[in-house]
Amino acid sequence: MGFNAFIRAVKRGETPVYRLLRSLAKLVTSPHIPRVPRFLKPPLRVLYEAHYGFITLGRLFITVFYRHPLFQARCASVGKGLSIDGLPYVSGHTEIHIGDNVWLGGRIGIFSGRMIEHPRLIIKDYAELGWNVQITVSKEVIIEEHARVSFDCRISDSDGHPREADLRAQNCPPKLEDIRPVRICRDAWIGNGTHIMKGVTIGEGAVIGANSVVISDIPAFSLAMGNPAEVFFHNFGRPSKKAPAGAAGNGEIAQEQKA
Repeated sequence: MGFNAFIRAVKRGETPVYRLLRSLAKLVTSPHIPRVPRFLKPPLRVLYEAHYGFITLGRLFITVFYRHPLFQARCASVGKGLSIDGLPYVSGHTEIHIGDNVWLGGRIGIFSGRMIEHPRLIIKDYAELGWNVQITVSKEVIIEEHARVSFDCRISDSDGHPREADLRAQNCPPKLEDIRPVRICRDAWIGNGTHIMKGVTIGEGAVIGANSVVISDIPAFSLAMGNPAEVFFHNFGRPSKKAPAGAAGNGEIAQEQKA
């Protein structure tokens, strides 16, 4: 009997021996842990808090003395008050400019196209990027002040390949006219899982619903969602009064993700 046949027989449990082996496998893979005695809960709770306390301190040390210096060395310019939850992965020759009090979540990826000499990613003051955001910069991507991009979003100023099937098969780069900058204007909110495609401008204060695919410009102070994204409400979320600069604290996206 081959190994695959043995695994199949254990899963089926057709004989008492195979049923016993299946039960033992379930015990190993999904153990049932007995309840902890009440008198052990206080010391174990202290141990629990200490466990994550040491992890937090370790991450703080790594971030301050390792991630921050490395990422700042990769950027063309960095303002004050930058906060990062992880070391962004940067591939290629994109020039990165970071404003003041920017927050970047973990597992952020920044990728460069190959056609433009100096592609630029500009993230302005108080902007926030959530976890697992992927940005492809072939020419220019600008994220303005107080704009917030939630987790799992994708932003790209090109398709990364030509339209023609034969050129794609030859791994040709996209045509220059098919590379168009992306701009996310100030105070815009990009819902999680959204894809923003080439040439798109998200207007000031606009809100994009989760898991949308944005292929055309979105007006200021409007609510858009869907695939492709459509505007459902205009004059949406206009401020009642001007908030002071920096009123919104960095990392609000992270708090929502952890909630």
